[in-house]
Amino acid sequence: MTQYKDYYRILGVERTATQDEIKRAYRKLARKYHPDVSKEPDAEERFKEVNEANEVLKDPEKRAAYDQLGAQWKAGQEFRPPPGWDEGFEFRGGGYTDTSAEQFSDFFDALFGGARAHPGGGFRTSFHMQGEDRHARVLIDLEDSYRGTTRTITLRVPEVTTEGRVTTREQSLNVRIPKGIRGGQQIRLAGQGGQGVGGGAAGDLYLEVELRPHPLYRVDGADVYLDLPVAPWEAALGATIEAPTPTGAVDLKIPPDSQTGRKLRLKGRGLPGKEPGDFYVVLKLTLPSARSDEAKVLYREMKSKLGFDPRAGLGVT
Repeated sequence: MTQYKDYYRILGVERTATQDEIKRAYRKLARKYHPDVSKEPDAEERFKEVNEANEVLKDPEKRAAYDQLGAQWKAGQEFRPPPGWDEGFEFRGGGYTDTSAEQFSDFFDALFGGARAHPGGGFRTSFHMQGEDRHARVLIDLEDSYRGTTRTITLRVPEVTTEGRVTTREQSLNVRIPKGIRGGQQIRLAGQGGQGVGGGAAGDLYLEVELRPHPLYRVDGADVYLDLPVAPWEAALGATIEAPTPTGAVDLKIPPDSQTGRKLRLKGRGLPGKEPGDFYVVLKLTLPSARSDEAKVLYREMKSKLGFDPRAGLGVT
């Protein structure tokens, strides 16, 4: 079970602490709990906790993202990152952390360990330095991937004020969403990263795309799935019914004697691309209620006339 960690409490500072206050608190505790000098029985564990808290709070970008979770969580509380918790935050260089997540807790890994490592940083030639590449995660609608579109995306760029406090400023960009883009792929915005030094070129901004959860459809790679409710008589006798898809409704033929879980494939109607995915309709039998007297009579008739035993073959009676 992943437990929430209150990094401010671990360092003994307020959530409003400046970067200098965090640095001083870390140095004090690191000296106190260093395993080579400390006589505290839990020195090694505390030293790891202090290092982990500092890894997050010393970095304005990771600190701003962590603060986004809010202060309502309690230390030790079971934790799972809310969907899209880090959407729109910019991170520099190679992703979310330059430090191996293996040396930190499951909580740290849940927040920062899953980011991909990207080629980044910059390089120096003579007196010029290219600006840093930056990375951000954005959510788009499934329909955006089907059609392709241009959207205005607002990013939150962490900054440190002259007083040493972490804040964020908003940056709005018009971004072209390519048709057929899939979750995990990136959109590169040339020259939208960190500014160069000494006339060096600006870095690039990489937007890692995630598909926003959809109320009807779920996505697996390039394939898209729909759970479609069907009545017992439609499944038993066969029927032609209207089914929704992200590109519009289609007439779908239900074969006779269909069962719950049967998949009907619409080839090439998944996410578009050079090799488009497929669209799968998964049948889900939905039973009418037996609240009315008439419905009860019909169900009793079915019971007596059909002789149907759903548990045949299980060795039970």
